[in-house]
Amino acid sequence: MEPIVAALEALSRRVHDELALFEYPTKDWVTPGRGPHGEAVHNVVIVGGGQTGLGIAFGLQRERISGVVVLDANAQGEEGPWVTFARMITLRTLKFLTGPDLGLPSLTFRAWHEAQYGKRSWEELVRIPKDEWMRYLVWFRDTLRLPVRNDVRLERIESRDDLLALRVRTAMGVETALTRKLVLATGTEGAGARRVPDFVRDKLPHETWAHTSDAIDFPALVGRRVAVVGGGASAFDNVATALEHGAAWVDVFIRRPDLPVANSYRALESSGFWRNFGDMPDAHRWRFMRHLLSLPMPPPQETLQRTLHHANVALHFSAPVLDAEAAAGGIRLRTSKAWHAVDFLILGTGFAVDLQERPEFAGLAEHVASWGDRYTPPPEEADPAAARYPYVGPHFELLEKRPGSLPALRNVHLFNAGSLISMGPVAGGLNGMPFGIPRLIAGISRDLFRAELDSLFTEFATYDEPDAWEAVRAGGSGGS
Repeated sequence: MEPIVAALEALSRRVHDELALFEYPTKDWVTPGRGPHGEAVHNVVIVGGGQTGLGIAFGLQRERISGVVVLDANAQGEEGPWVTFARMITLRTLKFLTGPDLGLPSLTFRAWHEAQYGKRSWEELVRIPKDEWMRYLVWFRDTLRLPVRNDVRLERIESRDDLLALRVRTAMGVETALTRKLVLATGTEGAGARRVPDFVRDKLPHETWAHTSDAIDFPALVGRRVAVVGGGASAFDNVATALEHGAAWVDVFIRRPDLPVANSYRALESSGFWRNFGDMPDAHRWRFMRHLLSLPMPPPQETLQRTLHHANVALHFSAPVLDAEAAAGGIRLRTSKAWHAVDFLILGTGFAVDLQERPEFAGLAEHVASWGDRYTPPPEEADPAAARYPYVGPHFELLEKRPGSLPALRNVHLFNAGSLISMGPVAGGLNGMPFGIPRLIAGISRDLFRAELDSLFTEFATYDEPDAWEAVRAGGSGGS
């Protein structure tokens, strides 16, 4: 056996030894459910098998909530963005942040890294390579034997009284799964859609442009002129990737007059904020998160260095792209200053939050309460984009726009970018995960327990199993 394989197997055994130290109580306490026609009912379906979905599944496992399945549209080992459309070299967060491990030392990335490469390697590491993070998540999933189904895409959510019916597409066709609880751990795009200007979508052949979250054939850009729209981290990741694959020239169009320097997000990083923000009054939550959304986030210094050491790149500031057209041999983009001829366009324009854009919410989105439905800010704080964010409850549950119109909505938990204004940024990154996941699981546990009360009392009222001491006494002391 190879030394690294043996080391990871030993670490997996250590994980199970540590879990055994906390195994009380051992009882899976949620009664398996059946649908109206005797179908099996999941207790919890988690959509999204990336770092967040795996962390939630682990938390439910520790809570002894059975009947859980994780669905992911990607192939095994390709969950999340890390080996698909994430084009950075390393994670943006610092190496010592923890998340899906939920406080179990042997499940941390550090333990996984040191088991293979030693403590000195950890000390020399600055940031975590993204491919290594993907390998770690695969080991995490395998070690905990988490119930993940790959190549399964959620297409539609429907209400069936107190249950949710999920239409999912697999390699074998369309299936329907019933569940009591649904968690959408679907990241930055999971509550809306990619921002694509109408003039790009309507006027340019699709083979001439892509969004940063698309699969892009970078080797096909060798010797070609590329334009990137946006000044954020993902935009610059794609600039660097195009240059490294041999693009002849890359123009970067940035609407702001310069790149931001300060990352104001850092001012919010405290356990007090992560743990308590979701319980604050609406006016405070709106003020904080609206301001956060208005702030430009600087690209990491390493990403800029990766980009700007190339000579064949130009940054155009105060240059929003206003129009586009197909042209002989390529495309043309118009800024406020000039037209630019390029061969291929990459949009680093981010994502918009709007459940109306999600196909799985067809028929449901109109019932979901938004911030625009629940809170009217002062005129100087009005923000139509922020008003479209769902107004979620204290455990990330969707709420009805009109009480009583669709009660099953409370069983959909939005643990993705759509919960930002209600809960703060705890549903995506590693830094908020140790606070957001326990809050989510507490709500799921509470709701499932409430449904168990009658059957639990029946079991309690009729319980007559003898304790171990009574069994020993009945059989004699066996000694003096």
